[in-house]
Amino acid sequence: MTTNDSETATGGAVGRYAELQALVAGMAADFEKFYKDGNKAAGTRVRNAMQELKAFAQTVRNEVTELKNSTTKETA
Repeated sequence: MTTNDSETATGGAVGRYAELQALVAGMAADFEKFYKDGNKAAGTRVRNAMQELKAFAQTVRNEVTELKNSTTKETA
């Protein structure tokens, strides 16, 4: 990571959560267009957004593991 651990642990959590909310909120219109109206192009956008969300989730999982392990090593 490019930031230090204390910065990531405090400000990073808020930033990552805001990113997650923005990703999900950005999908809302396309979800509605696909599921309500049957718009196939919106379905493609939903699939792409879900793939982006999956990649984001993996990044967050890796960061959490890294922070957890670095904290464990410091206290041991």
